[in-house]
Amino acid sequence: MTRRPHTPSRRALLRAMAAVPASALILGEAPGLLGTALAAAPPSGSATRYTIVPFLNSNDGTVNVYQSDDATDFRLAKASAYTPPSNRIRDASIFKHTNGYYYITYTTHTWQDTSTTIGFARSTDRVNWTFLYDYTVPIAGLSRAWAPEWFVDSDGSVNVIVSCSTTNDEWIFTPYLLKATNSALTSWSSPVALSGIGANHIDTFIVKIGSTYHAFTKNETTKYIEYATASNLTGPYTISRTGNWAGWGSYREGPALVQLDNGGWRLFFDGYGDGTYYYSDSYDTFATWSAPAALPAVSGTARHFTVIKETVSGGPTLAKNVTRSFQSANYSTRYWQAQSSLLNLPVVSGSSTTAEKQASTFTVVAGLADANGYSFRDASGRYLRHWDFRARFDTNDGTSTFAKDATFVARTGTASGSIRFESYNYPGYYLRHYSYELRVERSNGTDLFRQDSSFVPVAAWA
Repeated sequence: MTRRPHTPSRRALLRAMAAVPASALILGEAPGLLGTALAAAPPSGSATRYTIVPFLNSNDGTVNVYQSDDATDFRLAKASAYTPPSNRIRDASIFKHTNGYYYITYTTHTWQDTSTTIGFARSTDRVNWTFLYDYTVPIAGLSRAWAPEWFVDSDGSVNVIVSCSTTNDEWIFTPYLLKATNSALTSWSSPVALSGIGANHIDTFIVKIGSTYHAFTKNETTKYIEYATASNLTGPYTISRTGNWAGWGSYREGPALVQLDNGGWRLFFDGYGDGTYYYSDSYDTFATWSAPAALPAVSGTARHFTVIKETVSGGPTLAKNVTRSFQSANYSTRYWQAQSSLLNLPVVSGSSTTAEKQASTFTVVAGLADANGYSFRDASGRYLRHWDFRARFDTNDGTSTFAKDATFVARTGTASGSIRFESYNYPGYYLRHYSYELRVERSNGTDLFRQDSSFVPVAAWA
């Protein structure tokens, strides 16, 4: 029997999601997101693509490139994709510029060494990179310039937030803003300290929602990630959340935000104290967060990264307002079937009864919570939804909770023509079979999970 995944209270999370303000559903000009569409599931034939370029726990001289379609299950796109011509590469931050190039900026030395430069490289395809230059940050008495993070403001200006310390106290960091003064990103304004965040803060990451700048920054004294807001990019910021305010624990660093397809925000952070990389989600403009979960596949390998999100072609296609049956990708004789209101995966064949074939036939319609997503009706008009993480069929009660429970986002499956169906309101959770029952479970990054959650739409049995 599959145990229920360890998650925050289901109803508490849904209440928080229902309270998402409209402004939070509009994608702010966060790093790497300039020009990205409003948060929504990708349309048929398109896919969401998240890219990270982390250095390795075992090697800070190179970076790998990973990509994901759900911000949870990252797969290797290229190993050792970029090695700088000299020095090291740590804390790489990535974004896509309006000129079509991808850029990374990064820490150029290991933590023990004096480091007065930040590095820059660019790429046309995210996986093959060309070194541009090392930039000496012009701060008097500079000792270390660490963890540069891209920030693209709503006016289109490109900025880097870099954590700097001086020789009078080489371990006390302050966040500074560098603003690009040309489109080639080779000339920068004089550094300006972010007012209000103050000394002894590092790894400051900023997003803008509406007219408010939201900063997540690590307090180097307490080792907690703190939260601050301001009405201007350079401040003054007001730090309103300190200590273990979000439940993430201590010895956490490298916070990086990205907006998910359902409008929520996901924070990634490096749990260097326990060797785990975590993520946590918010649906109420950062007031509350889901319990931190280990990022599958790359946790323990990847270190300090940021994320860019794009909508690209080549995603799964599935027609709407048609009837289909759904075949398991790894148990080809088994199909979705409604049995006493529950969704199971029995064997269905030409010799099955008419009732069994009818129970294995579903109408594909636009998602109740997002028209780019998908909902599924059985022959009686009930909708497939998850309840206590079990897949079942219920009558639509018209609530937003039901609409979200009954909406799924299509992701590419493991076999040709197969699709994985991600829960709309539990990102990273998929319809998968276990003991021939269909459940919604959190991805664990394994090949078996991906196979168990892949289904092929085929001609309807009835």
